[in-house]
Amino acid sequence: MAKNAKSKPGDGPHGASQLPSVLVTSYNLEARDEDGFVGDKARRAAIFEHLEDVREVLRENGDDPLEVPSEDLKKKDLDALLAEGDPQEAAVVHTAVERYAESLATVVRRFCRCKAWSQIERVIVGGGFRQSRVGELAIARAGIILRTQSQAIELQPIRHHPDEAGLIGNAHIAPKWMFEAFDSLVAVDIGGSNIRAGIVELRQAKASDLSKAKVFGFELWRHADETTDRDRAVERMGEMIRSQIKAAERAGLRVAPFIGIGCPGIIQPDGTIDRGAQNLPGNWESSRFNLIDSVRETVPMIGKHETMVTMHNDAVIQGLSEMPFMQEVQHWGVLTIGTGLGNASFENRVQGKKSA
Repeated sequence: MAKNAKSKPGDGPHGASQLPSVLVTSYNLEARDEDGFVGDKARRAAIFEHLEDVREVLRENGDDPLEVPSEDLKKKDLDALLAEGDPQEAAVVHTAVERYAESLATVVRRFCRCKAWSQIERVIVGGGFRQSRVGELAIARAGIILRTQSQAIELQPIRHHPDEAGLIGNAHIAPKWMFEAFDSLVAVDIGGSNIRAGIVELRQAKASDLSKAKVFGFELWRHADETTDRDRAVERMGEMIRSQIKAAERAGLRVAPFIGIGCPGIIQPDGTIDRGAQNLPGNWESSRFNLIDSVRETVPMIGKHETMVTMHNDAVIQGLSEMPFMQEVQHWGVLTIGTGLGNASFENRVQGKKSA
């Protein structure tokens, strides 16, 4: 297993272990079993693999009720079959959900054998898969499986929409002094299929712990649907950031000279990516590539100030969006189900009161 391997607590600013309110005790764990990476059992594509396994058996007797090939189905199709399909169609999907839930529970149990996860009390599940009925059912069923097997861990869907959680979490890595003069910041969420760039309103007058922070607006680019490379991706990212800043300023927001970035992989203190970014277009792990420097070059100024950029692992950032609501537990984790399975674990530095 790997825990931000080359960095030490406090030697950030990128990929830092010590944040103002939490310790990041691990991220990007790479647990293995005889079949390979354990996390692969719970990636988004796994439910379609389970579905195909079920249908393959049914097809042997001509009993497969579905007409569309499994590889052509999407989450919304499975949701529709659950809600509107005949009993046989819905039952096939339910069976796939049950098998996926077993896999998800297995992943949680395996992570809990790791020292960083051994005291975990609650796991938040985010990523695009969570934003579907089949995803919600699988998360709830996995939680029941764990409880019935005497595993005292809560599983909860992430509170914010997954498109927004990966942006909002950046508010918790921004330096607090910026909040005195500004009411919003730029956030970027880089994923294996999409890149999002948006503006997060801090709304500190409503809640100083940032529990009321929200996304003012964002732009999404699905790079997985295009033939592109790393340099073009960074260029497109810069275009999205500049567009979002202009929209926020037109709306009267005071945008901080700060860009927070969530990115897959092991994030080194100097802003390079050690490993884990293999699903991004081009080579983002090259020792000659520094995403922080590249973003600064494309967005050198915000307002009248030089741009500050801070980056952390994307699962860490998604998890941080839940931080204000995790004050009644001490140790908690996050799983993000998407192209791959992201993960991170946290320990609260200061035990606070339960959030409303």
